[in-house]
Amino acid sequence: MASTALSLSLATFSSPTALFSNTKTFIAGLKSHERTLSSSFLATRTSFCQTLRSRPMSLRKGSRGVTCSAPSALPSALLFDCDGVLVDTEKDGHRISFNDTFKERELGVIWDVDLYGELLKIGGGKERMTAYFNKTGWPEKSPKGEEERKEFIASLHKRKTELFMALIEKKLLPLRPGVEKLIDQALQKGVKVAVCSTSNEKAVSAIVSCLLGPERAEKIKIFAGDVVPRKKPDPAIYVLAASTLGVDPSSCVVVEDSAIGLAAAKAAGMKCIVTKSGYTADEDFLNADAVFDCIGDPPEERFDLSFCGSLLEKQYVS
Repeated sequence: MASTALSLSLATFSSPTALFSNTKTFIAGLKSHERTLSSSFLATRTSFCQTLRSRPMSLRKGSRGVTCSAPSALPSALLFDCDGVLVDTEKDGHRISFNDTFKERELGVIWDVDLYGELLKIGGGKERMTAYFNKTGWPEKSPKGEEERKEFIASLHKRKTELFMALIEKKLLPLRPGVEKLIDQALQKGVKVAVCSTSNEKAVSAIVSCLLGPERAEKIKIFAGDVVPRKKPDPAIYVLAASTLGVDPSSCVVVEDSAIGLAAAKAAGMKCIVTKSGYTADEDFLNADAVFDCIGDPPEERFDLSFCGSLLEKQYVS
């Protein structure tokens, strides 16, 4: 249609005497041609963007994954939460270690699977214990003064961390699928990698060192525990990571597994991919840039570094 309109319009130039009278026809033809191209471009772009936007959602229904072979950008930094993202540690790691600590101290406290799931809405182990005891009552063997109770909680958490690290060092808890792959892709491309967690720094370092290996560990920056005064969902830990790494928050992609982690990442101005974990599968991830059940290794790969880069292209996300 476009070529026909253009050739007819050009034909009017062969007769000088007809040029003026046919000018309106020529201009009308060009405008029609322009409208056709514009409509075609917009339709194609809309279809393309809708496809990209729908892919993460479609994965919830079991599709294989999303890869982008030639991204126009890569993240400046790839930031991982630890528990539930690198390793699904909560139910059979942290919870067990808390319970073993309570048993050692003869506190008469047991956190079952469902209760611990509720307690995970509170970021940080010390904060979690404090909130629980404030609500249910402090154990008889605990001190009465506020400062003494803080020291008591700190001692419980220290022992719990020691027990948890023993589990990690025995490699009883494996890395989640795709974690090694995505970290290796980032390091090979010069993308900075960090782990940002509310957990104790020693526990996070043990996971990174024991399960990812010393070569990777020395290239991965860790921000954890009390390195910031306010924990997730406060964005402080992600703001600190971006500042320390010397990158713009808007160029960072975060991998989280929980609603409070997602809130922290978005409040810091970062893109966030959620990989659901055992305790967080039913949480609200409406504000996530993408949601998957895991990162995944080939042939069950859900996404790769190129997909992370594609999120930085504003037109790809709603």
